[in-house]
Amino acid sequence: MHTIPLRTPLDDTGLAHPQDQAEQPPAPRLDTSRFNHPNFLGTSRGEREGWIVYSFTPFTGAEDRPQLPAAAYRDLPLGWQDWEPLARQYEAARILWSHARLRSQAKPLLHEAASRWTDWTEAKAQLTAVFEQFWSTDDGQWRAQLLRLVDAERAVTKAADRWDTVAGQLAQVAADQIEVAGREEELPLTTVAKEIGHDASDWMVRPVGDYCHPLPQYRIVRDGIELWDRATPLAASASKLIEAQRERLREVASLAGDTAHRALA
Repeated sequence: MHTIPLRTPLDDTGLAHPQDQAEQPPAPRLDTSRFNHPNFLGTSRGEREGWIVYSFTPFTGAEDRPQLPAAAYRDLPLGWQDWEPLARQYEAARILWSHARLRSQAKPLLHEAASRWTDWTEAKAQLTAVFEQFWSTDDGQWRAQLLRLVDAERAVTKAADRWDTVAGQLAQVAADQIEVAGREEELPLTTVAKEIGHDASDWMVRPVGDYCHPLPQYRIVRDGIELWDRATPLAASASKLIEAQRERLREVASLAGDTAHRALA
């Protein structure tokens, strides 16, 4: 059984009602059970004052989005006292359904993301290590070390691109869940990841717009010309790291009068 509490003003019968009608006797309720969601089990008072707990059989996320049946809108005798409980019921159903759908959609992506984030962190660590080796590389071995650096750069760029692909998919399913339930009922991806044994607290998953319409992310200055690039979030981060390392090497090579630094441009 899945439950969710919603804050609703109550009268003595347990029915929701507007505050300005609190002193009026409740109108008779019609039997609206034929409009209940198929998963709906019932309601109970919440532990906190003014909250109602809505209970449902578990959602899988594969069901259609919960919507009040069109037939209910044609049932003219329904008054506010009948509409409000139904509207709240379907609001609760949509929230629980959105959580179930997110879990269903995100879990396989999160498993894939875990391995791709590991690939990224290892590739980044390798790039950093190769770059730091320049401090102990003899002058005659710089070209060989540059080749190692280029290989490490390609590996980190590939890892970043692969991560951004799955991160963009995760960002989309997260945005879809919020669109249904609202920001206040967001189910964080980190929570779902923890449920299946992954610590996603340091994963880079940005808003979905950063993946659908990437904006200029960084600036490169070469030969006095500014070049703006468009990239998804982690790819942009990787490019910044690579460019910062190359600029450092160009400065050192230039000071040493080594024309080989042109290869880094």
